[in-house]
Amino acid sequence: MADEGLDALVVRAPDNVLYLTNFWGMKGYEAVVFPREGEATLICLEASEEDAARTSWTAQVSFLGGYVPDDARPPLARTIELAAEAAREHGAIGLELSLGTQASDRMVGEPTTFTHDWFHSFGMQVADATPLLAAARAVKTEQELERMRLANEIAAAAMEHCREQLRPGMKESEAGALWNGFVHGEGTGWQGRVELALGFSLVWSGPGIKTFTATGDLPVQEDEPTLFEIWVCADGYWCDHTKNLCPGELRAEYAELENALLAVYERALEHCRPGASLAELDRSVREGIAEAGYPGQPSHPIAHGVGARAHEPPYAHQAGGGTVEEGMVLAVEPGIYWEGGGGLRVEDNFFVTANGVEKLSPFPDGVVCG
Repeated sequence: MADEGLDALVVRAPDNVLYLTNFWGMKGYEAVVFPREGEATLICLEASEEDAARTSWTAQVSFLGGYVPDDARPPLARTIELAAEAAREHGAIGLELSLGTQASDRMVGEPTTFTHDWFHSFGMQVADATPLLAAARAVKTEQELERMRLANEIAAAAMEHCREQLRPGMKESEAGALWNGFVHGEGTGWQGRVELALGFSLVWSGPGIKTFTATGDLPVQEDEPTLFEIWVCADGYWCDHTKNLCPGELRAEYAELENALLAVYERALEHCRPGASLAELDRSVREGIAEAGYPGQPSHPIAHGVGARAHEPPYAHQAGGGTVEEGMVLAVEPGIYWEGGGGLRVEDNFFVTANGVEKLSPFPDGVVCG
């Protein structure tokens, strides 16, 4: 913040509120005024007072009413007033002016967006703090990594549950429900260390495997992969995986595809060492996939950061810059997709150490059969 000439950050994205205070809000009405010197101020709903007292790193909390009898304005108007008051004595303010995406609050169903007034309530000395927050968040603390390990454990246990239960003919949506149900049911309270675990999934089987399509009602195939594109959020920290199950014996063409993709994957993981180019990581994966006979694939990014969001900086892109740094957690996800449906993707989360990467999920990559 000193390097950027900022006296205070004022953040409202649930993931940045979590990052700066350890408080994961219920409704998205929260904000934090985080000064360069002195204690931060958390702004949250009165109904969250007990949560704030239990989890927040700051004791300085301002509460807003979700409903106020003599104030018909929506709650966010009161958030803005409290944030402006807490930031009043600071000069240069950093806001999330270029925020592209944000993680969900604990209720998830209604992402909260702030109004015009939020961006015009902090005087003339306002700068974009989004790059600063992204850079700070890219390298994980021990506390963050511990929470991400829990998310990875829950995701893997849910996959083991699905491995036992998956049957040919089951709908893709039923397979997804098995996984999601385990995450929420067993992950909440996991080892006495997780207050709330939420699962998010896309599940496709055989010819249903495509990119950027919703889970459907196609049947699980006996001799083809069922692909689980899965995310676990454990108390605000995430994992992002793609895992594959096959109830029977994998068809020969899929076994060949698996071998080709895993070779590309292993080469990508070997590249992920401190100082390595993120642009070259993307280039290496796409060149390897082209050499395997699938030029131009995949249509999605092949590596990105994970933490207080499932997808966060840094991103591997040939038109971008940046390097792999020790302490980052990267999701690496090469994929190959066949014309008309079918294909394969592998993905796990990797902690970058001085000597290479550590896989965070205990569940295997590739296709797990039987």
